[in-house]
Amino acid sequence: MPGSDVMEARTVIGIDVSKATLVVAVQPSGETWTSDTTSPALEALVARLRERHPQLIVMEATAGYELPLAAACAAAGLPVAIVNPRQVRAFAQALGRTAKTDTLDAGVLALFGVRMQPAARAVTDGETQALADLVTRRRQLLEMLGAERRRLEHAPPTGPVTRDLRHHIRWLERRLADFDDEIGTAIQHSAVWRVNDDLLRTVPGIGPTTARTLLAELPELGHLDRRTIAALVGVAPFNCDSGQFRGRRRIWGGRRSVRASLYMAALVASRHNPVLAAFYRRLRDLGKPPKVALVAVMRKLLTIVNAMIKHQCRWNPKAASTPASTSEPARGVAVLA
Repeated sequence: MPGSDVMEARTVIGIDVSKATLVVAVQPSGETWTSDTTSPALEALVARLRERHPQLIVMEATAGYELPLAAACAAAGLPVAIVNPRQVRAFAQALGRTAKTDTLDAGVLALFGVRMQPAARAVTDGETQALADLVTRRRQLLEMLGAERRRLEHAPPTGPVTRDLRHHIRWLERRLADFDDEIGTAIQHSAVWRVNDDLLRTVPGIGPTTARTLLAELPELGHLDRRTIAALVGVAPFNCDSGQFRGRRRIWGGRRSVRASLYMAALVASRHNPVLAAFYRRLRDLGKPPKVALVAVMRKLLTIVNAMIKHQCRWNPKAASTPASTSEPARGVAVLA
């Protein structure tokens, strides 16, 4: 078939990423080789990749180990797609390839790129990645602080363990304040972030933590349509139907940290934002369970802020309460998966 000939003629490279090594596989030539992850090795690898003139380079999201290589490829003008490991594993199983080695995984990634043709996406720039790292570290400190406070509740009134817990809690609180200052300073030093932060915080229900999480961990905000951004975050309901059976719609996947922050914002907005509170009450009056209605508020809130960033406009209750905007999320029933 002519279409399949065109597909097979595309040069697609799959790279299996680990902490110390990179295994490269090229389709359709079948060429493979291994590289280290040191800076000189990455430079040599990118130069070698450019010689192949690939239409696409595919690698899995691997706990951040893929970011240096993805950034180097993007800087060299090479198209990079960072894909979900779960999808690649399912693709390999569909091919009947149950064995798993680094070389086999690189070959599967290359074949995945040929057959599925995932879209190449821009790699996060250094400043955005640095802000995301600060936000992630702040979240980690907050989790540690909560754990230590819970331990203190069950500790004896006095003693060395109690003193150590209180000392560590005070230290975590100071570090948390320091990170808040660092994040605020980083946002104020960027004209774009400063403007977008101000826009987001005009929405009743969105505070500084949610605004900073959206800026750092959802850089696509304002650049995608409402359906795509909802699926990316993980607040788009997926059908579960078969024959005459109509299952409950559920949200699944997406960026967990963004969704968690958006959940808290929606919880506040469902009580104190006049537009979203009315939307929430209407869904509850229609018989929707509380969490289903709250997920719908999350999606509507995300749709609103996506449009605000896209058009660079502040919160407008009249625009946010238009009939089309209000009715859209109510069509799907979503629960947290």
